[in-house]
Amino acid sequence: MTGTTRRGFLRGTALVTASTAAAACGPNTLRGETTKTPGSPSGEGSSAAAGALEQVPISLTVNGKPASVTVDGDRAALDVLRDDLELTGCKRSCGHGACGACTVTVDGQPVVTCLLPATSLHGRQVGTVEGLAGPAGLHPIQRAFIGEDALQCGFCTPGFVVEAAAFHDRWRAEQGAQAPPREVIAAALSGHLCRCGAYESIYRAVAAACAGRYDSGEPTGPRYDAREKVTGAARYTVDVRLPNMAHGRILRSPHASATARSIDWSKALALPGVLGVIELLDDSRVVRFVGQEVAAVAAVDESTAQAALAAIEVDWEVRAAVFDIDSSLAEGAPLVYATRRAKKSPANSGEGPMLPARWRGNLRGPLKLFSRRRGAAKRDADPALDTVLASRFETHTQAHTCLEPHACVADFRDGALKVWLSTQAVRHVAEDLAERFELAPRDVEVVAEYIGGGFGSKATLKTEAIAAVELSRRVGRPVRVALDRREELTVGGLRPSVRTELSLGVGRGGRLAVKARSYGDSGAAVGSATTVMMRIMYPQAELDLEDYDVLTNKPPGCPFRGPGGPPAYFALEQSVDELAHRLGEDPIALRQRWNENPARARTYEWALGHPAWRDRPPPQPDRGRYRRGVGVAAASWFYLTMPSSRVQLDAGRDGVVVSTACQDMGNGSRTVLAAVVSEALKIPRARVDVRIGTSRAVSGPMSGGSRTACTIGPAALDAVGKLKEELIEVARTRFGMPGGARSRGDEGVRQGGRMLTWAELLERAPAITVVGKRGRDKGGFFLPPIQGVAPGKYLSGAVQITEIEVDTLLGRVRPVNTWMALSVGRIYNPVLARSQVEGGIIQGASYALYEERRVDPRHGYLLTGGLEDYRVAGISDVGEIHVDFLPGGFENARGRGVGIGELCTLPALASISNAVWHATGWRPRALPLSPDRVLRGLAAGGEVRDQRGATR
Repeated sequence: MTGTTRRGFLRGTALVTASTAAAACGPNTLRGETTKTPGSPSGEGSSAAAGALEQVPISLTVNGKPASVTVDGDRAALDVLRDDLELTGCKRSCGHGACGACTVTVDGQPVVTCLLPATSLHGRQVGTVEGLAGPAGLHPIQRAFIGEDALQCGFCTPGFVVEAAAFHDRWRAEQGAQAPPREVIAAALSGHLCRCGAYESIYRAVAAACAGRYDSGEPTGPRYDAREKVTGAARYTVDVRLPNMAHGRILRSPHASATARSIDWSKALALPGVLGVIELLDDSRVVRFVGQEVAAVAAVDESTAQAALAAIEVDWEVRAAVFDIDSSLAEGAPLVYATRRAKKSPANSGEGPMLPARWRGNLRGPLKLFSRRRGAAKRDADPALDTVLASRFETHTQAHTCLEPHACVADFRDGALKVWLSTQAVRHVAEDLAERFELAPRDVEVVAEYIGGGFGSKATLKTEAIAAVELSRRVGRPVRVALDRREELTVGGLRPSVRTELSLGVGRGGRLAVKARSYGDSGAAVGSATTVMMRIMYPQAELDLEDYDVLTNKPPGCPFRGPGGPPAYFALEQSVDELAHRLGEDPIALRQRWNENPARARTYEWALGHPAWRDRPPPQPDRGRYRRGVGVAAASWFYLTMPSSRVQLDAGRDGVVVSTACQDMGNGSRTVLAAVVSEALKIPRARVDVRIGTSRAVSGPMSGGSRTACTIGPAALDAVGKLKEELIEVARTRFGMPGGARSRGDEGVRQGGRMLTWAELLERAPAITVVGKRGRDKGGFFLPPIQGVAPGKYLSGAVQITEIEVDTLLGRVRPVNTWMALSVGRIYNPVLARSQVEGGIIQGASYALYEERRVDPRHGYLLTGGLEDYRVAGISDVGEIHVDFLPGGFENARGRGVGIGELCTLPALASISNAVWHATGWRPRALPLSPDRVLRGLAAGGEVRDQRGATR
């Protein structure tokens, strides 16, 4: 195991002690720090630069079958399993043993293979997820993961399943058929991460399997594609391998602000195995952040592409840069966008179209669009008034860090383009590719069979796809481009940091008055807009709201689940809580008084009656080291849909094929479509074949903004209605039964006592094709569709109650219990919906407590370039979660329901922070609630603790 230790040490050392450019960019990038000096490769994949390594034959047994391969001493076991043996269930995600996605068993023991030398597999018994099932069928853990829906996108699932199966077998041998305690399960799975946050369902699945509930039988779970995910059969973009496929690497800027005076790749092209190079800069050749794409290389393998990057020479003109709000706004600060032309087309970090605004240096804005009764708000929320609460709140940058990195395989030949892409928008990206490369739409296809997380970062055409397509066109063969973890954390998607200056008062007649100034740092992008959340939360209030963009030399932000929401509610809902305590009112009762939204009204009634809130102790009840508190926060989100989206049904004797140009990134699109069709036709789900994930199908929605289910559900139901009309005609013409609506029932077609079910008619009918459309709501929408997206007339509502424990000695904040109620109308599948809500709560808690992206304040280099540095919540970091869906409302929405994906992650920051105040008397104004920040906050509150944490 010496080689494993050394390999991990070398990668870790490179992050800290290598040249500044190498530390910033990682192994897939150019290091041209010094003018006209080639960079040098670091980390894995650089063997071509050092010369060929000795090839070693090894023999092993994989899933019970002998295998022989030849490897070099630098090759990882994971690469052999995936590339040579084509066992793609184990995934490369972090690349340094921090996430568990690459887990297999070696001689019965779970190990991570991204750090394990391939030579160490010689003579070993290796087990992967593909071989976990036995003669009796699936392993009990696989059955339990299906039955309990212990997954979402499924990218991390094989690693969890392999580890959990090994734990299950040990537990059953030692303890018999009984459920392990929660903390024991957490310890067993502590080396695994799920960015979707399916931990609660994983707890349930492992406990149920260990208790013997899944020892036999065919599992019947709620998720349509669960079997593919628990067996490793699901094919993600990073799993795609095409004949004669080349490998692309992207060269990235080591500077935060510079111009490339020249780029010389002649030495790179001269290397054996290098196929082509393209430039990715625009005509100005200006770079505005460390990690910006400069060029891309295609080669016969990754190590050769890596060596080619090191051979490229760039002559840089380096300029001063700014990396935070204060330095960006300082007098004489370097400008991120220095020319009028550059200011016309900055990157857009928002979801909607970019609205015009004024520029003053690095400050863009204000956007005052969401204000109401501004004059009254200026008067009643004046910070100079003693009755007004005035505070400044700061939320930090959050990395999307999807476990499946951004990846693309492009095959551009004979005037036609086929792209396999990890994307949330197959149809939209296909349209953008056709426009960019001047192709007819019919000549472009985008495929995304499975997507390993997105959260907003994969909703548009990104550089990895552009590079792969352009390289494929250049070299005349398929090209694969996939980001590594450092690149993913650098440019793979970032929620903007926000500084909010908020004043809260009570105006005439008891009306709420809010004055807010929001400064969004989206790096080299604009489009930050958080104050709209304050408008939808308290639309009847006096509102003086202004949004500003502050430009910095950091990678551009992009929408992250509930964009703009967490920062806004962190400030607003904490201030409302503080004002309620100052007024001596119940915080929920005060919210009720200012509420006119029926969805939130239902959640407030639920919260007031919930024992966790009703029976909470008074503030600061504990005086020892460990102090518990209960906090509450509310939120609303938009109702968005895409009315032009369609769903096609191809029906016949074999069942019904359902298709639309959408995708499933773990949100359950396949399940919704299958459920709507099977339930409406009263046929088994096995007779419904859902085919999505290709842009060639009829127009479907992107996955984002909580618009998917409330778009495809009604469209599928409309298609089923049309299919039933066709089947009624079949009954009339072939069986002499009367036509018309009177003959139609829920089960089929009736004539007196005679009944032909829909299933029977399908078996006897000719092939039928119908297309359903989502269409308009009754009464229309709040606004006409904008870029195909229609804002509906409803707002959803949620309340989160959080119980936390604060360790006042070590500064740790631990969630103990979380309760959430949501008012969203119809739920297509309660089990999947619950899992999605649990995941949103966990992502919110992870943002509040753990995640912190850091850059070098002098040069802008990323300091948290791996998942051991950029920490996301693991299975042991979250307490128990309880979810309630409140019935009612949304009667005029087609489908009678709205989305939940954004709403469930919005209240977490404020709810946790309000609980911290309830426990300690200290109110957090900045995040994350890391131990050092908590201890500083407690100390600033005047408390002095002894070594046991007791107040003295």
